Amino acid sequence: MTPTGTQHILLINPNTNVATTARIQGVLEPHLPQGVRLHVRTARFGASYIACEASHAVASHACLDAWAQFRSEDNAPLAGVVVACFGDPGLFALREVSPCTVSGLAEASFILAAQKGSFAIVTGGTRWKPMLTRLAQNLGYEQQLKHIETVEPSGAALQANPEMAIRCLSQACKQAQHYGVQSIILGGAGLAGYAQALQAHVDIPLIDSTLAGLDVVLKQLAPPVSKSKPPPPSGFHATWVNLPEWFAR
Repeated sequence: MTPTGTQHILLINPNTNVATTARIQGVLEPHLPQGVRLHVRTARFGASYIACEASHAVASHACLDAWAQFRSEDNAPLAGVVVACFGDPGLFALREVSPCTVSGLAEASFILAAQKGSFAIVTGGTRWKPMLTRLAQNLGYEQQLKHIETVEPSGAALQANPEMAIRCLSQACKQAQHYGVQSIILGGAGLAGYAQALQAHVDIPLIDSTLAGLDVVLKQLAPPVSKSKPPPPSGFHATWVNLPEWFAR
């Protein structure tokens, strides 16, 4: 039985890697305020770790799938949804269909970093640079984002080898702070928890994108749900073909 008055937050990992989901959950659980319950879901299909345009596109579908499946299985009134990928696949679609606050790790990090001024991003996987540049532009943060420092190992590789990750990310953060920024975002689900260990190596604040996602949803700092055109009971406006029945329920 869930206590009356409990706030329910749904976290969707668009990567299919359950180890990443466990890592994110382990980092976030100690930061949950009393009365907040975190529900976690892992994408049922797609890439083990999103690292390119194609895997990002599939992950958008997987996020909608995870949201619809959760709603079909659990009638808990959601206070917020976190897209646990530093690329926010499906963010705008989920915001359209969800009657609650929705944010992703990238958007949430941008919101918090912009409060301090200009910022840089450090993340794993070289293909992310143009993708994140485009996302920052779409979200209106192109002026505050001054630099993106990518490292060759993917987020999955950094997650799997903490010693290598700290060494590699420390150097990248030192490089990024030379761009005159007020903070650095450590972006990526696989990088959850590393910011605390790296802070001693960097002279400016580091923002853990996973913690930022939870913080922004709890504090309702993301763009609000549109009240001008409330979604229909099913949440979806389209007629679907060849998708599971519960998807459009």
